[in-house]
Amino acid sequence: MTRVVVVEDNPDLAFGLRNNLEIEGYDVEVAGDGIAGLQTVRTVDPDLVILDLMLPGLDGFRVLRALREEGRDMPVLILTAKGEEADKVRGLHLGADDYVTKPFGVLELLARVKALLRRAAPRSDEQGAAAGTGSWRFGDVEVGVATRTVTRQGQSVALAPLEFELLLALLRRGGGIATREELLREVWGYDAEVVSRTVDTHVAELRRKLEHDPAHPRHILTIRKVGYRLQV
Repeated sequence: MTRVVVVEDNPDLAFGLRNNLEIEGYDVEVAGDGIAGLQTVRTVDPDLVILDLMLPGLDGFRVLRALREEGRDMPVLILTAKGEEADKVRGLHLGADDYVTKPFGVLELLARVKALLRRAAPRSDEQGAAAGTGSWRFGDVEVGVATRTVTRQGQSVALAPLEFELLLALLRRGGGIATREELLREVWGYDAEVVSRTVDTHVAELRRKLEHDPAHPRHILTIRKVGYRLQV
């Protein structure tokens, strides 16, 4: 059975999350603060973590950092307060895979959980081969597909797994436009009805890491009201 750990200090919200996840067939453990959450993840070794950022004892940022520094690579879905854009960016920078903004719909959260678990599942040899083994270059950036490495001016750039997949999705289009809906399906595995700004947040992180001037990008371009394209 797929195991999920929910780290949330609001008992009503934690109960609701647990109830809905168990209805979907997940084995759920709940922790009410950051210290207990970190210990629960270490003990249970779950397939996915749902992590509130504003926690007593040890906030979600420090929990997330500790998990990644320990080499735990399970998907982490963070819960953020409405309007706290900096928290979302910081969470993604620390290794979160996606975020949901409170208040959120249960169906949306469940769809994201399913998509993240599907992405984390081991790929078959055929799927792995389909990913390709070549490399791409744009500007002073080189992307190695087989090695999953990125360098800029010869220096290694650390990308989160979903940032790397997003970059590949843009590169594969050869300069063509990728809509936000296409990227949500291709990179995150979300159904079309899921509405999310997570693409925009991840693109902003890619620009921060790969563009000389992220505010005026030369390569990762916005196509207004449509999506993005990568200009080599």
